Amino acid sequence: MKRRDFIRSAVPAAVVLPSLINGLTVRAFAHAPQIDGLSEAQIDTDKVWVLIQWNGGNDGLHTVVPIDQYDNLANARGGIILSENAILPLNGSTTVGLHPAMTGIQQLYDTGKICIVQGVSYPNPSFSHFRATDIVSTGTDSNISLNTGWVGRYLDHEFPNYPYGYPNADMPDPPAIQIGVGLPLLFQAPESNLAMSISSIDLFDQWTNGNIGTLPETPAGHELGYLRAIAQQTQQYAQRIVTASQNVTTQWSGYPSTGINALADQLKLIARLIAGGLKTRVYLVSIGGFDTHANQVSNTDPNTGQHANLLGKLSEAIFAFSSDLAFLGVGERVVGLTFSEFGRRIKANASWGTDHGTAFPMLLFGTQVQAGIVGNNPIIPAAATVSDNLAIQFDFRAVYASLLKDWFCLSETAVNSIMLNTFAALPVVQSPCCVPVVIGASNSCAGDIHTYSVAPSAGSTYIWTVTGGSILSGQGSNSITVQWDNGSEGIVSVTQSQ
Repeated sequence: MKRRDFIRSAVPAAVVLPSLINGLTVRAFAHAPQIDGLSEAQIDTDKVWVLIQWNGGNDGLHTVVPIDQYDNLANARGGIILSENAILPLNGSTTVGLHPAMTGIQQLYDTGKICIVQGVSYPNPSFSHFRATDIVSTGTDSNISLNTGWVGRYLDHEFPNYPYGYPNADMPDPPAIQIGVGLPLLFQAPESNLAMSISSIDLFDQWTNGNIGTLPETPAGHELGYLRAIAQQTQQYAQRIVTASQNVTTQWSGYPSTGINALADQLKLIARLIAGGLKTRVYLVSIGGFDTHANQVSNTDPNTGQHANLLGKLSEAIFAFSSDLAFLGVGERVVGLTFSEFGRRIKANASWGTDHGTAFPMLLFGTQVQAGIVGNNPIIPAAATVSDNLAIQFDFRAVYASLLKDWFCLSETAVNSIMLNTFAALPVVQSPCCVPVVIGASNSCAGDIHTYSVAPSAGSTYIWTVTGGSILSGQGSNSITVQWDNGSEGIVSVTQSQ
């Protein structure tokens, strides 16, 4: 096969060539048409959002347990009900407990680093894994299909015209990173996908040594080696990731051994990249196996089994990640969120499992979350049937919108545009952001003083207009100093004349 024909057949034209690192594929997805011009990031922030997806539909009642309704839950769940004395208590709560495998999450909750949002779903939910995953990825109503993800729309707002003009001095790193296979709909913007996908987790060993990986001794293998070498040379993000990885030489020592807990391995790498200097805003990891129609628990001990193993790995990984972020001194920059495509039914089935249901709890973690429980325990009927489901308390998009506004500091107008609707904010972050202004990278709070500038032009006079604040100095020049009056949305605009 000719080299040119090999490359054409091996690599879709719409995808940037992948870099291969010891079996780890890093691929920058982008297929936007050419767009002229480039704007800087709308909001300059070092905050990071880590998303953990529970694939399969997690059983929330077996995760966050309504212990005030234990008797009704036991009637509905028969042999899969957790032992009442094994459920982990939470400081300050007499009505909510955790699965006994979640000791790490319990410790984080008791030290003020976990927020539990109860009863998360959406109107007219889908019970199809594929459709439900699309809905929680796109952030749309269940009767509407979209080809953009809510994170993609957020990143498109922050990094307009991507991928053209990127990386640049303001944003030298990928806006988002997914650890997993495929092109995630979650990160799809109207014109491009703003994530890099890392298909597995071998921690950059051969890449950092400049090795192109093991190749078959065939003509196609030789061409693959050429392709990988060219990809290493041309992938502009590669060296940034390598450098960030190499910047961190010591991490928290309590992680499980590599290969024991895949989620912990993924989060360990993310902690390393965050502390190593990457400006990436959003990370996505996942843990599968939550489609527990059968054998959810051991038939000899309901506190153990398939679901217990999954929750144990999740809890262990989040605890290790949180401890590592603190060890690396970047804990205050990171908020994590768990989500699933749906929950499970109240009543157990005949196979020691649970079937597709509606609402589920979301867990937020980090030093900056508003610790505690948002919402009430779900109501468990005294005689639940196979048709009974949990009622929705909070739309999942309200959680996303709250973090976009209060963690990433977007204006209400921007949040509504990204989420395609208006959702009431939830108290999930300790200190909500000040509202961003139009010009400049700072945020406006009552009493704050900031300087805003535009490129100077000889002989020009600049007329500045400020809403929500006062100009302290600089009117007529290319730079002004503003003091903000309150927490309402501030606006700065400027016209130029000669």
